[in-house]
Amino acid sequence: MSTPDPRPTNPPGTDPTLGAPGSEPRGSQPPATAPAAPATSTRPAPARHTGRAIGRTLAAALLIFVTVVLVLFVMFNTQTVDISLVFADVEAPLVLALVIAAVLGGLVVALLGAVGRARRRNR
Repeated sequence: MSTPDPRPTNPPGTDPTLGAPGSEPRGSQPPATAPAAPATSTRPAPARHTGRAIGRTLAAALLIFVTVVLVLFVMFNTQTVDISLVFADVEAPLVLALVIAAVLGGLVVALLGAVGRARRRNR
């Protein structure tokens, strides 16, 4: 036969120095209990955008805006112009010159972005 454990049995999360329940002297107040946990909602939490998703949305909106402005600019500039290349002079529609300039600008931006990503990856 084993001997009973002389230590008080307190529920988890209570002060073990208070003793066993019901052993308080008369006139003392019972120990304060922890506040009840708030009721949980059955609705799922609203979806939050991460910084990356917001950045992608902003980039897409900016791309659409720039494309619309470029298309309008091209539509209003239909005359023929002289384009001076390093090795020759060419007469071409202004629309073609603007589209080529836009494509070359996009390539420069893409290359600079790729270089920046490569530098960050190597750190």
